[in-house]
Amino acid sequence: MTTASVSASDVISPPDLEVVNMTKQFGSLVALDHVSMHLKPGTFHALLGENGAGKSTLVKCIMGFYQPTSGDVLVGKRSREIASPKDAHQYGIGMVYQHFTSVPAMTVAENLVLSRFDPSVMIRWQEERDRLQAFMDQAPFQVDLEVPVAQLAAGQKQKLEILKQLYLNSRILILDEPTSVLTPGEADEVLGLLRQEVTNGRLSVLMISHKFREVMTFTDEVTVLRKGKFAGHGLVKDLTIADLSSMMLGEAREPKIVDKVITTADRPVLEFTDIHANKDNGLPAVRGTSLTVYSGEIVGIAGVSGNGQRELVEVLSGQRSPTTGTVVVNGTPYGATRSEMFHNGVFSLPEEPLRNACVPHMSVAENMALRTFDRPPQSKGSFLRLGSIRQMANRLIQQFSVKTPTPETPISHLSGGNVQRAVLARELSSDQINLLIAANPCFGLDFSAVEFIHGQIVAARNRGVAVLLVSEDLDELLSLADRIVVMSDGEFVYESAIADADLSTIGQRMAGH
Repeated sequence: MTTASVSASDVISPPDLEVVNMTKQFGSLVALDHVSMHLKPGTFHALLGENGAGKSTLVKCIMGFYQPTSGDVLVGKRSREIASPKDAHQYGIGMVYQHFTSVPAMTVAENLVLSRFDPSVMIRWQEERDRLQAFMDQAPFQVDLEVPVAQLAAGQKQKLEILKQLYLNSRILILDEPTSVLTPGEADEVLGLLRQEVTNGRLSVLMISHKFREVMTFTDEVTVLRKGKFAGHGLVKDLTIADLSSMMLGEAREPKIVDKVITTADRPVLEFTDIHANKDNGLPAVRGTSLTVYSGEIVGIAGVSGNGQRELVEVLSGQRSPTTGTVVVNGTPYGATRSEMFHNGVFSLPEEPLRNACVPHMSVAENMALRTFDRPPQSKGSFLRLGSIRQMANRLIQQFSVKTPTPETPISHLSGGNVQRAVLARELSSDQINLLIAANPCFGLDFSAVEFIHGQIVAARNRGVAVLLVSEDLDELLSLADRIVVMSDGEFVYESAIADADLSTIGQRMAGH
């Protein structure tokens, strides 16, 4: 019998999982310092902490991805040596990582089969497809089995990561920011399903999350880390959001609020008309969308991931050619070339910035100079002036609070929040910015990073910048946008000023109704 064919009635109750005095060092850096945690059988446990608190390091040690410097992992009250994720799987532990682990060139079906740790050398694909389709028919959301993962939008990729563990019948499921690219409705659906499995005693869940609402709604217990150390624990029913925040931050901290100023949004900055664009596989993704974004306003595009938002942003950013349609910026036709971006003051905060906005092996300073390295004072003729590039980087690192050992540190060594801060510094430091295109700019970031980025976006809007904000986080859009547009099946199906927005209608349009 394969792992995938085990019925619900055959599933053994999840074992007890305990981490005891775990320490993990990377050279002189102590990422974990004598941390202990207990995941009781059949419970939903949240792991909280700001970026860099040690959460991902802890769970990767449990999974065998890292080997702890000291400490112990107990499964079923017995010490276990977990040298790899395959070992963890033998003890019924599976993980959905924050960064996707599927093979892009392979189909959804192939990735599901690949995830099984199956020693078989022969795959009977007709049987596999029948089994996979039966599994997918019972799943809470659908992903086309025959589509290559590279063609999936970020939200669909995240769903596939969760589906892989449900398919494997993992009894202890570790989730690293599982709902970062899901709508609130999708998040509630997925976590509700997992909550039901936990309540029925078939699953234990340990979830890293930055969303207090999800923690308060779905989890039983919480453990908090701060700067690599244990900072607190408790039953969720006995804690308030203020308690959680205090444990995470170590001190009372009022959120920074950047108030919107009254602006006269009367100058069209971005105008696109009847845009059509295809997916990577040639099928239609964007179907005749038209929109105008004015100076001093934030227009938010909401929608379930995979409804054409990614392709539309790529058209506007010059990464994908439209099949038909026109784009105009500041009253002139716009082709999104580098020179046109500079001339028109167009800047962007893309989704997954380490892949879409940075050169990972290059330094923080070099990445901050990608827009300006060939212009004075950072260059003279055909020669780069490295001193000027470093001076500019030092100023931006301080101004945007980028945590990096040095400006020469490869940007891939930074945490996700600090990579986004570095991109934000590069994109918003110009005095000539007229248009900002932001796509899921806070994906996977902690509270302080989200707060900072939101503040910078609103501050840009207050200075008269036109902002197009594409996000799968409806709460983010409702908080920041002046106007909201819903995109479904490649089309704009709803538009309203935020003050007049009907949440029920927005939800229905996002769901395709």
